[in-house]
Amino acid sequence: MLKVAQRIVTLSVASLLLIAFQPSAAQVPEMVLGEEVVGPGIAITFEGAIKDDVTPREQNLPEADTDVHLEALVHWAEDESIAVPEGATRGGFVGYLHLYAEVTNERTGEMTSVSFTPHITLGDNMHYARNMALPGARTDPYTVTFFVEPPQNLELSFHKSWRDQYGDQLFEAASFTYEGLDFEAIATATRR
Repeated sequence: MLKVAQRIVTLSVASLLLIAFQPSAAQVPEMVLGEEVVGPGIAITFEGAIKDDVTPREQNLPEADTDVHLEALVHWAEDESIAVPEGATRGGFVGYLHLYAEVTNERTGEMTSVSFTPHITLGDNMHYARNMALPGARTDPYTVTFFVEPPQNLELSFHKSWRDQYGDQLFEAASFTYEGLDFEAIATATRR
């Protein structure tokens, strides 16, 4: 069984006010929930983004039924102070990961889970994400726990050089929790 690293972060009131009082809903930037590093130099930025029109329609919640587009930008660390494996391209997308999130309404306790799929867009390029409806009012505070798991058996093969230095998996499974999140500005904004 994989060990799971955990981190809980509470956003400050000042950062929540900065997000909530944007000049125009159309100008609301993506809301960075946290930045983490797992394994050998894999940087992850967790974001709450403005809902979007995502295809294929069979596996993506329609934009009209979406409150927030949760994202995880996963790449080899660009920060030179973070070591990456030999041959890794800094800033390059890290594929084959499994990500999901549990979103809990702090007022009601209602919770919903979403699994992420690989997405591509202009700007962020390759990333993991999912459109979702919040489990409650857009004005309620939320806790989001992201779960990040390495590729499963037979999804990724490891050469001896990698195994000698890092073992026979990409990284240990991890979870990251962010509390007191205010998605109202993101949920009421539109991209078009």
